[in-house]
Amino acid sequence: MSISIASFDGADLAAVDEAYRIGAAANDADLPDFPPFCRRRFDAFFHTPMPGTATLWALARLDGVPAGYLQLDLPQLDNTDNATVELVVHPELRRRGVGRALHEYGVRLLREHGRKRVVAMTVSALPDGAARSGAGDAFAAATGAQAALAEVRRRLEVGAIDRTALRAALAEAHALAEGYRSVCWQGATPQEYVADVAYLDGRLLMDAPMGDVQWEPEQVDAERVRGTERALDARGRRRYHLGVRHEESGRLVAWTLLDVGASADWHAFQQITIVDPAHRGRRLGLLAKIENLHHLLTHEQAVRVIDTFNAASNSYMVAINERLGFRPVDSWNNWQLTL
Repeated sequence: MSISIASFDGADLAAVDEAYRIGAAANDADLPDFPPFCRRRFDAFFHTPMPGTATLWALARLDGVPAGYLQLDLPQLDNTDNATVELVVHPELRRRGVGRALHEYGVRLLREHGRKRVVAMTVSALPDGAARSGAGDAFAAATGAQAALAEVRRRLEVGAIDRTALRAALAEAHALAEGYRSVCWQGATPQEYVADVAYLDGRLLMDAPMGDVQWEPEQVDAERVRGTERALDARGRRRYHLGVRHEESGRLVAWTLLDVGASADWHAFQQITIVDPAHRGRRLGLLAKIENLHHLLTHEQAVRVIDTFNAASNSYMVAINERLGFRPVDSWNNWQLTL
């Protein structure tokens, strides 16, 4: 068997198409409950990247057949010693050395670009959870990477929501949130809230548990917020936001986001939820999540399931999500390799 690897970019439309087909096959095999691998999202990686990110791509062929690809994201505005990697091998061509060859190729590229650490994610089964292959964890460990942060994906089945319990939780939150007002919007953030959203977004990696992952807080400003919005628009992500405004100061002090992708109107992701530390203890996170859930479902009536990811150690956010009805599906591990 002969393995060849070559770097490519968005100008090589054939290579982009081959990589997409590999990703789609892997998604169907490894995560059968996920939405279909989104072509619009994949193409947007090349023509509308996230702000402050340079991406390196490589395609592996096994005896001339497209067999795997490598996506290396290199932060440019912060974390300039770090990178993230997605290494994907076609399910029918695994255990033939393609993954190892891509790994070695990627390590050389990262060293050439002065990176010192790389982080990747793998999925595995929870006890009594959905069946998942343990091959990703085994491969990561074999490369010398260290398990640095455990996460759990939880899913909310919309048809099983306990509406009575949700109304009671919202009433409890409102009782403690005197002096605050909810505001919601879709898509781009209104200009009056951009600075506050940038501040809250920049706090995420300060406040969320990071385990042993060596990743510094991101430098987020209004320009970066707008750049991210353009990238998400290009990916076809329909976004539903809810902010909580502190009436005395006029500032947005809590923010949460749900979004729906272009490939499946039945599926949504619960993304960021964050509360300014000075305003915690008032159930603002709970309030924001419940009201934004209503906001989403009012406009996206086809949504049947919502997925979210939390660090296993993030007991506060896990408790809120489980109160809404989210239940564990599978385990996700963040692996960190020092180069």
